[in-house]
Amino acid sequence: MDYRQLGSSGLRVPALSLGTGTFGGTGPLFGAWGQSDEVEARRLVDICLEAGVTMFDTADVYSNGASETVLGAAIKGRRDAVLISTKTGLPMGDGPQDWGASRARLIRSVEASLRRLGTDHVDLLQLHAFDASTPAEEVMATLDMLIAAGKVRYAGVSNYPGWQLMKAQGIADRNGLPRLVAHQVYYSLIGRAYEADLMPLGADQGIGALVWSPLGWGRLTGRIGRDRPIPAGSRLHDTEQFAPPVETEHLYRVIDALERVAVETGKTVPQIAINWLLRRPTVSSVIIGARNEAQLRDNLGAVGWALSPDQVAVLDAASAQLPPYPHTPYHQQEGFARLSPPLV
Repeated sequence: MDYRQLGSSGLRVPALSLGTGTFGGTGPLFGAWGQSDEVEARRLVDICLEAGVTMFDTADVYSNGASETVLGAAIKGRRDAVLISTKTGLPMGDGPQDWGASRARLIRSVEASLRRLGTDHVDLLQLHAFDASTPAEEVMATLDMLIAAGKVRYAGVSNYPGWQLMKAQGIADRNGLPRLVAHQVYYSLIGRAYEADLMPLGADQGIGALVWSPLGWGRLTGRIGRDRPIPAGSRLHDTEQFAPPVETEHLYRVIDALERVAVETGKTVPQIAINWLLRRPTVSSVIIGARNEAQLRDNLGAVGWALSPDQVAVLDAASAQLPPYPHTPYHQQEGFARLSPPLV
């Protein structure tokens, strides 16, 4: 397994991490992702550790804390061998203190996560969503306090607007506080919006990308194609309403390219989609998910080999889309193009 620096921090993370949204899965969303109990979760963790995948990503909101609880049980007795990444900020109840990133909420949420995980610290805490109701100064000062107390090693965010991420970094610099080092983002061959603003920001500010849903919410598994509609039993039937949108023809164009490269390489469609992401600038780790051992082993096959430049070009061309304004003229007009940075 390749290990990479998490942004400009000193933390080294594996190129692949395991997302544990399937652990203890309940409800219409997480229950559709998977329902791994403690026994199955421990087996999946065993396989990951054998392959060098040492980071496990969870969140308090995943099945109302059950994911953290099952993960804690699965890593019991080997805490020093793993990195735990968790998230907080999304609603955990209906009360006024049950959501957001206020000082009170963050402290209480971290304490609750530590109890569920059965540990005294998390290696990476990420704010799951931007909270416009809490001053950024309060958020950054609270993260500093949690780091100083030894309960959190590093801090990052997830699904953040670029301007708020940059504002947080500025506050950290002005006040001598720890900087954010990670941004957990949606990025895939059918969802490349990350490249427009957030990727250049990450490169400039030393913020490593942790990629969620690298298979486009299950659309790039190889089971869907122009002549293959969503199969019975696919979680897309129950969860597509929550998925990042994609235009049908664009999806099929990307799948066509993936299948062409699959024939050339002898690799599976998911392995190719993940391998492409691992080549991209700022990507520190790609978070893979698995409902069972077979899926996990297939995803682990995304490393240890490389796409050829020609194969990368095929995938780049099939997945390329014009970014939204104000980036569009930099791609379309000669005068703008000369002033813009090179495309990634």
